[in-house]
Amino acid sequence: MTTDDHGKGDNGLGGGDAAATGAKARLEANLARIEALTQRLVGAMGQGRQVPKNLQGPSHDLYVKAAGTYWAEMMRDPAKLMEHQLGYWGQTLKHYVEAQQQMIPGTAPTADGPKDRRFANPLWDTNPWFSFIKNQYLTNAEAVRQAVNSIEGLSDREKKRLDYFATQIVDMFSPTNFLATNPDALQKALETEGQSLIDGLENLVRDLESNGGDLVVTLADGDAFRVGENLATTPGEVVFRNHLFELIQYAPTTEDVHETPVVLFPPWINKYYILDLKPQNSLIRHVVEQGHTLFVVSWINPDPSYAEIGMTDYVEDGYIRAIETVKEICGTKTVNAVGYCIAGTTLALTLSVLKARKDKSVNSATFFTTLTDFSDQGEVGVFLDDDFVDGIEAEARAAGVLDKFYMSRTFSFLRARDLIYQPAIRSYMMGEAPPAFDLLYWNGDGTNLPARMAVEYLRGLCQEDRFARDGFEVAGHLAKLSEVSVPVFAVGCESDHIAAWDSSWRGVKKMGAKDKTFVLSGSGHIAGIVNPPAKKKYGYWTNAADAATPEEWRAAATRHEGSWWPLWTEWLKPRAGELVPAREPGSKAHPPLGPAPGRYVLGGRLAAE
Repeated sequence: MTTDDHGKGDNGLGGGDAAATGAKARLEANLARIEALTQRLVGAMGQGRQVPKNLQGPSHDLYVKAAGTYWAEMMRDPAKLMEHQLGYWGQTLKHYVEAQQQMIPGTAPTADGPKDRRFANPLWDTNPWFSFIKNQYLTNAEAVRQAVNSIEGLSDREKKRLDYFATQIVDMFSPTNFLATNPDALQKALETEGQSLIDGLENLVRDLESNGGDLVVTLADGDAFRVGENLATTPGEVVFRNHLFELIQYAPTTEDVHETPVVLFPPWINKYYILDLKPQNSLIRHVVEQGHTLFVVSWINPDPSYAEIGMTDYVEDGYIRAIETVKEICGTKTVNAVGYCIAGTTLALTLSVLKARKDKSVNSATFFTTLTDFSDQGEVGVFLDDDFVDGIEAEARAAGVLDKFYMSRTFSFLRARDLIYQPAIRSYMMGEAPPAFDLLYWNGDGTNLPARMAVEYLRGLCQEDRFARDGFEVAGHLAKLSEVSVPVFAVGCESDHIAAWDSSWRGVKKMGAKDKTFVLSGSGHIAGIVNPPAKKKYGYWTNAADAATPEEWRAAATRHEGSWWPLWTEWLKPRAGELVPAREPGSKAHPPLGPAPGRYVLGGRLAAE
């Protein structure tokens, strides 16, 4: 044979045949990987925990009551049902006609309605198939919303829960969540000859295997960060340790410091280093640079042996022990205390206990995104009815802890599009590696809660609102919100989905302090607090005038550009005493035990001493 006869080179294979052979080899290799990954997938899925039924969704009673009420209304007013149905049919037919018209060459696509970032790919508007799928999904979603809104026989709380869980179901069925109806994923698969799907399957198997069979989407590159190396790097020393916490004292950066030290209590639902991610946005570093001796509590991540640790333990062996230790090290009579989220709630409880004991150790209190009045539970309230809390209590009692899996799952579903579906699409459909994002890394580094403490918090504070009503029993005292009488500075966040700012405001309103400052920060539960001045983001609102409601306060508030941090440190300055020579970490009675960030944040235990 000759080259001219078959168009082949000297090796007997044409360029096309060589390409085909290479493609075939890649296909065979990928098929082998798929088979191996599938076996691993099946094995990992078989190890996953069995989530209790009443932690998978609300009680069926809610849906039964809603359905019964809906159909009773429709029978009473059938015209209402016909109106809904005719509107739905009309929109469906309109979408079909539009899809047909788009198949005609030269026909301009239509893209009516508000933009939804899930449908940013131009194909959602220009391709008849995807355009029809998108428009029909949005029509279906609107039909569900109208049906839920039209139900009149439910309480406001029931209606809010029904709306939330109906929205969760609608979001779950978004066409972007399925390969066959996601143009981004399909295009990526074509461009990579299917490699993106293989990579996505590997990401899925990796997440299942690393979480014991539970499907938890990896949000950040776990290899990009090391706590103590490129996170939580502000210099300091652990100066005290007990079974609940390590106390970190940070090294001074100024020659002189204010006499009264600051002790900061972060939430034990997460790890403290959200306030010390990196130098540019570290609130911890900022406070030190303003000339304060700063102590931060780093809570232990409890295991089942902590099952009977309750709110009293956190008050006595946590807050009061930390405050006493800070006073001993600095030789002062008082401290300025700061509490973030649930740690702020517990700080308020501690202040009530200290007042009953005539203990004036706390000179002022600062609250970050703190709920003390739970009469309006905000978005998270959909998970605080008995159907869920009964399930949480049973699970926590059986395990000894409320596993971080359930906490992470709950908070993620409050922002499901951003924290579940979009990351899953990028990782599993697009085959992308998780980003090197410090905030998301911290978000995935969760902690457990002791069983007793979790139940006391959910029942007595969240559900029954005892602290703001008739009192919450803790540390041998019936603690009342009105007993918080030290000067108060409180920060709420405008779009906070965990501690709604208006509920935070109501709590501050009920405190007994005469000196109260409330600030509303832009953004949410984290970004509204971790908002350094250099970034000049979000802004904040202030209003020194008295107001009867949070809405009245907001209407008369003044907006300021930038961060509220300088406002807070100016407020703190006259309450922090005269300047004294800077203090190095530790004292004779409390020598340094090791450098920050300490042992507990890395998973170490007291028994490891």
